[in-house]
Amino acid sequence: MRRKVIAGNWKMNMTPSQAVKLVTELRPNVNNPDVDVVFCVPSIDIVPVVEAVKGSNIHIGAENVYYQEKGAFTGELSPEMLVDAGVSHVIIGHSERRMYFNESNTVLNLKMHKVLEHGIIPILCCGETLEQREKGITLDFIKEQIVEAYVGVTKEQVLHTIVAYEPIWAIGTGKVATTAQAQEVCGFIRTVFEELYDKETADQIRILYGGSVNASNAAELFAQPDIDGGLVGGASLKPDFADIVNYNK
Repeated sequence: MRRKVIAGNWKMNMTPSQAVKLVTELRPNVNNPDVDVVFCVPSIDIVPVVEAVKGSNIHIGAENVYYQEKGAFTGELSPEMLVDAGVSHVIIGHSERRMYFNESNTVLNLKMHKVLEHGIIPILCCGETLEQREKGITLDFIKEQIVEAYVGVTKEQVLHTIVAYEPIWAIGTGKVATTAQAQEVCGFIRTVFEELYDKETADQIRILYGGSVNASNAAELFAQPDIDGGLVGGASLKPDFADIVNYNK
């Protein structure tokens, strides 16, 4: 049985002092033994937050990474830097990075390979706009995102990755894909991995849903056969994020 993952994506929120205060408050309340808890935090927060959660079940992730080891890339962070700081996961391909910073599937494939080389678990985001959904091209678009991001990734490596389906029209809008819509796409993503690799691999990879996940809808979403947890935005910045983590209690 696939273990659930509930990851918070803080985006550009929380100063270091605010971040430490939040995780210190959340730490005793997010100890669900059935869930891997990950906070993906701004780069400036990584070191103090890693220190604040030492000895707990909380993993710390980054929100972005570059695909070079080092060099003249002002403002970027290498995988080695993240590992040394205590990072275990990293979000790649979030729709905001694709939209505002022009990240292509080719770039994301480079990032995928580089973080896997360093033992970091990538959380690859995929998802469609409202226009794409209305045109009926959601599944084709998402398949393209996944296929191009996983070029050259081995069967063994795939199991050290996570996919997060986030319909762009449901991120931070208060709109949530219906349970059926979320399950349909997450189930489809699993079939893509079966085509790329095999059924055994597809059955093991963890697929998350993101897009206005909150305490009131988490249990229903996570009960679906192909939804293995959530990538949570705004709700991860509040103490009641614990209610999402403890969805099954």
